[in-house]
Amino acid sequence: MRVAILGCGYVGLAAGDALSAAGHDVVGVRRSEAGLEAVSAAGLEPVRADVTEPETLEAVPDADAVVFTASSGGGDVAAARSVYVEGLGATIDAFAGRSNPPDKLLYTSSTGVYGDHDGEWVDEESELRPATAKAEVLVEAESVARAAADRGMDPTVARLGGVYGPERLRVGRYLERPVTEGYLNLIHREDAGGAIRFLLEADAPETVLVVDDEPVWKPDLSVWLADQCGVEAPHARTLEEHLADADLSAGSKRRLRGQKRCSNARLRALGYEFLRPTFRAGYREAIEAYTAQ
Repeated sequence: MRVAILGCGYVGLAAGDALSAAGHDVVGVRRSEAGLEAVSAAGLEPVRADVTEPETLEAVPDADAVVFTASSGGGDVAAARSVYVEGLGATIDAFAGRSNPPDKLLYTSSTGVYGDHDGEWVDEESELRPATAKAEVLVEAESVARAAADRGMDPTVARLGGVYGPERLRVGRYLERPVTEGYLNLIHREDAGGAIRFLLEADAPETVLVVDDEPVWKPDLSVWLADQCGVEAPHARTLEEHLADADLSAGSKRRLRGQKRCSNARLRALGYEFLRPTFRAGYREAIEAYTAQ
């Protein structure tokens, strides 16, 4: 299978690595020189294009599957819409109009679309309650991805939890300052990439939650990390104490209130086997590095 990964960054490179290891041909699409160098260093075929500039997508070769992992880079709502809604739509248009269009489209969304469920469990059928304007954009983008079915592509929306891994394993943040109550729904970078590979190879349903086995209460993660590192756990503050911080924006407060526990039962039922099934496996190298300081 030939796969084109649009926005081949932190998650896209992991997907490319997993796909390449499984014998697939992978094209990694980035817009910057540094990004293209990272794609090349990963052993993937680099192609320069920008989803917000539709004419550049002509440079991307035909593919059997398209993976859309482009990011707005932490920009504002307009930037998010430009990438996730308009850029995704332009990508679907560019590939669907070809003489040899892709069979599959996989769009990486976020568990942020669920908003607040008072810490209860959610799955693919749960109500979406986007709490911020950016989350509303992500919900709209999911609809754009599903509409690819009308253009002859089989779409899958993969709702990823918080992706962590190399360069994002900040043990100190849970040991060196107060930790605010709340759930983390995590997915290690290796499993984010592995799940994308698996979903492209499988007869995947339209929507799949990509999270690990165990949503973790942040104070519990802090206590566990402290025990592993042989240090004292920091103070745990309540969510309301944190929300009283006057420096937090209204949007940030709404996002912080978005408590839920995301189930990976569907992904497990499909047959995916996790490399890092919980944070305990995912943080092992980071703990060793922290204690070696």
